[in-house]
Order: sequence, then structure tokens, then C-alpha cells
Amino acid sequence: MKKKRPFNRLLSYVKPYWFYIFLNLVFNLVAIFFSLFSFALVVPFLNLLFQTDAIEAVARPEFSFSSDYLINYLNYQMSNLIIENGHGYALAFICVFLLVTFFFRNLGRFCACFFMAKARVGAIQDLRSDIYKKILILPLSFYSNQRKGDIMARITTDVQEVEVSILNWIEMLIKDPLTIIFYFAFMVSLSPKLTLFVLVVLPIAGLLIGKVGKALKKQSKESQNRLAGMISTIEESISGLRIIKGFNAIRYSKEKFDEQNEQYSKTLVGVHRKREMSSPMSEFLSAIVVIIVLWFGGKLILGGGSSIGAADFITYIVVFSQIISPAKSFSQGYYNIQKGVASAERIFDILDADEVITEKENALEIKDFNNEIAYQNVSFRYGKDDVLKDINLKIPKGKVVALVGESGGGKSTLVDLLPRFYDVCEGEILIDGHDIRDYKISDLRGLMGIVTQETILFNDTVFNNIAFGMENVSKDAVIEAAKIANAHEFIMEMEHGYDTAIGDRGMNLSGGQRQRLSIARAVLKNPPILILDEATSSLDTESERLVQDALSKVMSQRTSIVIAHRLSTIQHADEIVVLQKGKIIERGQHEELIALNGVYKKLTDLQSFN
Repeated sequence: MKKKRPFNRLLSYVKPYWFYIFLNLVFNLVAIFFSLFSFALVVPFLNLLFQTDAIEAVARPEFSFSSDYLINYLNYQMSNLIIENGHGYALAFICVFLLVTFFFRNLGRFCACFFMAKARVGAIQDLRSDIYKKILILPLSFYSNQRKGDIMARITTDVQEVEVSILNWIEMLIKDPLTIIFYFAFMVSLSPKLTLFVLVVLPIAGLLIGKVGKALKKQSKESQNRLAGMISTIEESISGLRIIKGFNAIRYSKEKFDEQNEQYSKTLVGVHRKREMSSPMSEFLSAIVVIIVLWFGGKLILGGGSSIGAADFITYIVVFSQIISPAKSFSQGYYNIQKGVASAERIFDILDADEVITEKENALEIKDFNNEIAYQNVSFRYGKDDVLKDINLKIPKGKVVALVGESGGGKSTLVDLLPRFYDVCEGEILIDGHDIRDYKISDLRGLMGIVTQETILFNDTVFNNIAFGMENVSKDAVIEAAKIANAHEFIMEMEHGYDTAIGDRGMNLSGGQRQRLSIARAVLKNPPILILDEATSSLDTESERLVQDALSKVMSQRTSIVIAHRLSTIQHADEIVVLQKGKIIERGQHEELIALNGVYKKLTDLQSFN
């Protein structure tokens, strides 16, 4: 199926707010009506100024939908006012009436903008929400080829550019054409011949203005990509500041950033120059058009070839000059929309990315784990490289299975397949006899608690980090989970206890404290299946003892899959599985594997020397 263009897809985000757009349309019509009414008053006003002789009574005109009727009716009322009350009273009346029409015109404009604001902001809110949801849904493999900074740029600066460029232009798309149509209708009723001449001249100016748009779109997309690269560098630098300082790489990092900054700035200069070219170009072309119209209209009046009078001609020029502004906005909007479309394309690259991990229709519910987990002939690969080959493994309920082996052997990938962070390339994984791809993803992951080597904490309070992802959790339940995880004591020593903010990624805590909070989070979830991915490998001896003690409490009466770096921590596992280059090469209990005198024995010997 052919994809919609980015601009058309953005319109689908505006569609739910059609009522606010309708109100915007209504109030724009109100503003246009009072604008035309105020311009129609110019004719009697000029007649009042220029006609110093005695005023004769004017016959009341017959009603019709035309500017002639409106102007003649105003002349009729004005002549009666002057005859009955004098020139001074008529002048004061016109001034007050003009003030009232200008008030209602600007009130209409304000109300139009007032309602359009909801449509603009609402559409952007929905777009930003969809991007964030997609970011959460996309598989981990998507991020292996993406930079975090680039993704951050798309949900922030690119979305902002879409609002400023495209949604602002959509507002003009409603207001400006209406203004132009109604003003042109007014001009046609004043002088069809002069308006026909204007219709010949204006498109020529429009064609000249539209020449720069394609180049601007290409350059805008390049500038957004360069900005995303800069944001990535900043994010990486902040995350790796310890390494940058430790390896005296400040100068290197600064030079790298400066080069990116310079390239981005050069591209941005070109974008600004092309976009800003639209204003003086359109203004100059508009001035040429006005001068040509003045020349042509003046010749018609002086040559007697037109029925339009001097006062009517001045009114015509005033109304025509008001068309220049929306026409100019329209031309500038064309430049801006090219810039916005470049950002929209980057946004839709994320929204169109394949989810890969999809849920079947009518997927099965699973709320508990009863029998066993079974890997049957499982293979997995990244691209062309095999990571796991023909894995067969059964994990009965309540048992502890440990995965050991060299780095890169496939241990983490093996456990990542279970919660469907990735899907198997061949074979299947069964829970209680059903392929995990048959279950609802949320139910499947709800069975599992995960504690990783790299502790993931959030810039929030201790309480909210432990209760993360759960609703209506009592403080007593959080405290009980913290006690099981050996975390309660150090939490109570903190300034605000469970309400203490722990900083970005838990930077205010030690490694052992962060890990114990992570364990407390898993305890509170109370999952039947526990996945421990080298949960103690980066800790000092004292922290490891506390964390290991906490893990022992958590693992009791649960099915546990443990990736072990320190083999001393898994000697009592029900089964130890040794992986090498994606294959299971040994399996059994500690004593059995030692007796085999194979790879596991060598690994334990190496660690005993350390």
C-alpha cells in the first residue's frame, strides 16, 4: 500500500480537532466581514472629505449581494446624515462606526486564533505521544543501529519544527484563502476589468517566489540530521565524562564537537538565507504588482475607459493592498512548509519502523506459570552472524538454572528471548506447552522480574523506583520489599527516607545500593520467573555479600535463570549450563561439571587463581 505524503499524514493528526478548526473558520469569516465593511466605509468617507458643495439626497438603492449595493447604501445613509445633522456630525459618526467595525474585526481574529491554538497544540501533543509510544514498543535491535541523541532530536526539535512550520501554515491555509477570495469578490464588484488585469499579473509573481522551495527542503533535512548528530555527541559526552577526563580526551572531544557545530552552522546559514529570501522577494514583487495596478487603473480613469470613480479606485487599491499580506504569508508559508516536511520525514521514519515483535490477534492470556519453560531447537542471529545455534533447554518450575561461559557466548541473548525482547529466528520457546509468541506480550512480561548488571534507575524518589510500573502500591509493601532486598537500612539513613530523590540513573547511590533497589523492585513485583543477568559482577565484596543474600531470599520458591560471572555464586544451582559460541557444550550440577574436567572446570580454576 502506498504511503501518504508527510503533509497528508500530519493532517490526520489535526482531524480530531475539526470542531476547533470549524470555529476558527467561523471567526475568520466574522473578521473578514467586518474588514470589508470598514473598507466600504472609505468611499463615503472620501466623498465627505472631497465634496464641499451642498449634498443632494440620494435614492435608497435596491438590495443585492454586491459591493455596489453596500457602497450605495452607505452613500444613501451618509447623505441623509449630512442633510439632517451636517458634515461634522457625519464625520464623527463615520469615525465611531469605523472604531466599532475594527473592534469586531480584531475580536474575530482573536477568537479564530484562540480556537486554533487547541487544534495546533493538540495535534502536536498526539504526534509526540505516538512517537514516544513507538519508541517504547520498538525492539531493542532497532536501537543497536540508532543514536540516542538522534532519536531525542526527532521527538523534540523535529516535532517543534513541524508545529512552527507546518501547523502554523495550516492556520494560514484556512484564513488566507478566505481573505483572498472575499476580497477578490469585493474587487470584482468594484471593477471587473481591473481585477482581471490583477489576476494576470499575480500568478507571474507567485511563480517567481516558488523557485527556492525544493532546495530549502533538502538543506533543512541535512540541518536536522547534523543537529541530531550534535545532540548525540553531547549525550555521549555527559554519559562518558569520567572516561573523557581519565584519558585526557577533553581536547579530542572538543575538536569533534566543534567540527560538528561548524558543519551544522554552515548548513543552518544556508537554510536561513533561503527562507529569509522569501520576505524581501515577495515584498518587492508585491510592490511591483501594486505599482502596475496603479498605473493601469490610473490610465483607465484618466482615459475615461472605466466606470470606477476616484474614491472607488482608492478603495479598490486599499482592498488590493490587503490581499498582498495574506498572499505574502502564503508564499513564506511555502518556504516554511518545505522545512517542516523535512522534519516530518524524520519523524515518520520512526513511526514507520517495523515493530518486529508483534502480538497475534486473539493472543492467549497467561497470569501464572505452572509447569516449565522449554527452549526447543532455538537459533538466533543478528544479521548474518549466528548468536545461538540449536538450543534445547528445559527449566522446570521452582528450579534455579545458571548460564555460564565466555563473554559473547550468547548468555544474555538466551534470556532476552524469553520476555520477547527479541524473537527466535528458528525453533520455539514454550511456557506451559504454548509458544510464547501465542501469549499477550504484557502478560508474558508480567510473569518475569529482571535484575541486570547495569542497574536501570530513574531520576525519581526511592519509593517510585521500587514501585516502578505498578499501581496503587502501599508504602508498607514497598518497605517489606526493601527489607527483603537488604535496602531498608540505607534508605532510612537518607535525608527523606523513601521520598529521597536519587538523581539521574541513581547517581547519588553506590553501586551496591543501586543494585539492592533494583532487587527490591523485582521483589515487589513478585514474579514467578526471575531473570538475573550478572547482578553482582560489578560490586565490591561487602556489597556483593549483601546483594547475594538478598538474591537468595528472592530466588527461594521462584523459577530463576541466572547469568553468572562469579561462579562461586551459582554452585548450588539445580542445573548449570555452559555456553560457548552460541552452543550448549556442558550441563549439569556443580560437582558433575567439575568431574567432567571440561570448560566449566577450567573457568572455576581460573577464578580460584584470581
